[in-house]
Amino acid sequence: MMFNAVFAGEKDGYQLKRVYNAKTREKLDSKLNFLDSIITYGNFKTHKKDLESVEYLFSTWGMPCFDEKEIKEYFPALRAVFYAAGSVQGFARPFFECGIRVFCAAAINAIPVAEFTSAQILLANKGYYQGIVKYKSKGWQAANEYCNSFPGNYGGKIGILGAGRIGKEVIKLIKPYHYQIYVFDPFLSKEEADILGVKLMDLTEIFKECPVITNHLANNSDTVGILDYKLFSMMKDNGTFINTGRGAQVVEAGLIQAMKEKPNRTALLDVTFPEPPIAFDELYSMDNVFLSPHIAGSSGDEVERMGNCMYEEFLAFSEARNLQYEVTVTMLETMA
Repeated sequence: MMFNAVFAGEKDGYQLKRVYNAKTREKLDSKLNFLDSIITYGNFKTHKKDLESVEYLFSTWGMPCFDEKEIKEYFPALRAVFYAAGSVQGFARPFFECGIRVFCAAAINAIPVAEFTSAQILLANKGYYQGIVKYKSKGWQAANEYCNSFPGNYGGKIGILGAGRIGKEVIKLIKPYHYQIYVFDPFLSKEEADILGVKLMDLTEIFKECPVITNHLANNSDTVGILDYKLFSMMKDNGTFINTGRGAQVVEAGLIQAMKEKPNRTALLDVTFPEPPIAFDELYSMDNVFLSPHIAGSSGDEVERMGNCMYEEFLAFSEARNLQYEVTVTMLETMA
């Protein structure tokens, strides 16, 4: 029997079932003949004969990583990979080397990340996070005075590190609050910044000037450890640092030191490195550091939006229509 499509992921198929829900799967089944088995890194060699005719691979979180030799030998007819999740950094390059096109739902996953970040910005500007801690420990009056020392959400300065898909979506969502939005992004031109309605700044200026700073830097070797004590020590007394980007971009010891030096500073960390932090890490015990378990991206029913997006992109690809979500090897340099 000839199969022209497969799902690839973890053996239990949990994430695949969540992301490609029954409705999306029904639509895919009406267009493609899928192999019944989920392809994993543990079983793909046993399906060599079945994979010979496969043209399309659909996946999400849990995508196996194949090298160039394995792709050429076991997926000789493969034309495209459709990845219903965010970053493709971990698996895409060998497919590019084999001339296989890659599509991903990173732009769709950017939507909930930007929503989450925007909500944190709004609450940070009201002193909400430490305010609720102070209310319980020091009472209503102390919490009220603390929160009223914040600027609120009209005007003011917001620093955005990285203006990729997520950064741009954050900019769009916070525009109605008339913020002065400053961006650090080596890949963003002055012309593009003008179109976005933002001003370019270097890292030092942003950490000195902006009460709220949110990280969405590209995930590459140049950004590892880029956010260090020198920068965090420049933050304002009531400054808030938000990280929904990558934990490895932060030098944790430097962040902790800066948070200790001025306890009115706040750090909101949805990502850390390692993740989760090791046992007894100081981040767990600090009153001005708030940890969330990497929930900014698609969760709950939001994940279904990514699966449907990849179905629609497959249709566009198969019908030679305009494509929206293709990734190229050069794009990896600026992607999360």
